[in-house]
Amino acid sequence: MCRVLAFIGPETPLENLLLTPANSLVNQALDPESHPELQLAGWGFGAWGEHLAKPQEPFIYRRPMAAFYDDNVERIVPSLRASTMLAHVRAAAYDAKVVLADENCHPFSFQGTRWIVAQNGYLPGWKILQRELLQHCKDEYLEQMAGSTDTEFIYVLLLSLLDGDGDEDIQRAVEQLIRLVAAAMETLGLPGLTKLKLALVSQDRIIGVNGGLGLEGETDLSGDWQELRRAEPGSDEHSLSMLLEPMYYLMGTGFDQDTSTYAFETSDRDEEATGAIFASEALTEDTDGWSRLDFGHILFLRNEDGRVTGTVKELSV
Repeated sequence: MCRVLAFIGPETPLENLLLTPANSLVNQALDPESHPELQLAGWGFGAWGEHLAKPQEPFIYRRPMAAFYDDNVERIVPSLRASTMLAHVRAAAYDAKVVLADENCHPFSFQGTRWIVAQNGYLPGWKILQRELLQHCKDEYLEQMAGSTDTEFIYVLLLSLLDGDGDEDIQRAVEQLIRLVAAAMETLGLPGLTKLKLALVSQDRIIGVNGGLGLEGETDLSGDWQELRRAEPGSDEHSLSMLLEPMYYLMGTGFDQDTSTYAFETSDRDEEATGAIFASEALTEDTDGWSRLDFGHILFLRNEDGRVTGTVKELSV
């Protein structure tokens, strides 16, 4: 499984986000805590920071190799600071058909939008589903597609459905995307388990999405993902567990006080939080401070004047 990590907060050395913690995203690629799969198919990050030459634009870095093999990591990352970041390590089937290229690494970033995206997800049969979905895609985004991944196509479709940049606009677009995918699957007779575990990020904002469709294209799903995970790998039950698995976020203060972990000094009051992390899994040994983003929900994190707030809403599909 791919891994996603997003951060908003005070400007922080990028190495504190990607390299220094024992369970850093780069280390997860080689030694994942919660999943047995290695992330060998590439990695990348996007970052905004006051000290970048273009602070209003994301600095994008992507490379089609395992993060721990990338000889640029210890040359580029320690030179950068970020107040907003989205990073990703890519897992792919151990198959010669997998295309390893910069263009297939996350995060994806297009001109004409403030949003970049990365995901731990899967859209089955997406190349055929395009027959139904292309009519909803705008040319300005289709023309920028350079790779051959389902995530980039989802990015195109989501951007095309956005009517604005407000939280309600984004939630409506996500819900419409899921409904359109379900309808296309039904029309073409191609139902399949669809994971949409997305991080949509712009400067000082993180949108986390934990949604998707069941094995028959159904939207109303329930079950104990931990119990289902005990099923045989490759079985329908095991696959369903990967869909129903929560994502996680942590809000608080003082992240820069201990760079060996991803820990914050957590608080029960949103107004006291100065930073937040959104991730595929809880990244500290003590998980008490982490909140779950359960399947079928969307998370809105925002940094305004040094104060980070978070809101979770249920997706209506």
